Amino acid sequence: MATTTHSLADQLSEYRAGFQQKVPQDAQITMAAATDTLEASGIVNQALTVGDTAPDFELPDATGQSVRLSELLKQGPVIINFYRGEWCPYCNLELRAFQNLLPEFKQMGANLIAVSPELPDHSLSVTEKHSLEFAVLSDVGNKVSRQYGLVFTLDASLQPIYQNFGIDIPASNGDDSYELPLPATYVIDQTGNIRYAFAEADYTQRAEPQDVLAVVQELAS
Repeated sequence: MATTTHSLADQLSEYRAGFQQKVPQDAQITMAAATDTLEASGIVNQALTVGDTAPDFELPDATGQSVRLSELLKQGPVIINFYRGEWCPYCNLELRAFQNLLPEFKQMGANLIAVSPELPDHSLSVTEKHSLEFAVLSDVGNKVSRQYGLVFTLDASLQPIYQNFGIDIPASNGDDSYELPLPATYVIDQTGNIRYAFAEADYTQRAEPQDVLAVVQELAS
């Protein structure tokens, strides 16, 4: 297991190397081709980016309490992490890496929230499994992710592969659309402007929490 002293990029790379040793080559080829197709679609260019205004939203957390972005922004900057689901090991590494920096984010007056299309029961599961101390929000139907330009449909070639991995996206999300958000991280300042944006078609790539912290520190200075 990668230690928390490693960068998130290192941890993701280590996981990816282990994954490649375990998974049949034909499945890996199909998965890589689907990622290439998604990248070629230009979807990342549709995602909101630095300088855009962040759409306000209200979503339930893992315990059913509503969380509204505009209310959090009254307290300070907000970091929003869009992730695919608790079934995604890359997402879980990312969530834990952000949890490790949560004291520093709080010290800078920033709130951290995570958003996925999963039903609240799954949000609660990921919160408990990884001892997350920030709000994990349930964006059923990807309504908010769609506002941020992040939604895509999982390639049909991947659906049986995911099922073989024991991943049941319709059960997790409560619909059979196979729609997911791109992994994305935003820093929103108190005026609602996006000051940092990371969105990636390759789900094995994620924002580095230390880079996000640097932006938050700059806002606080």
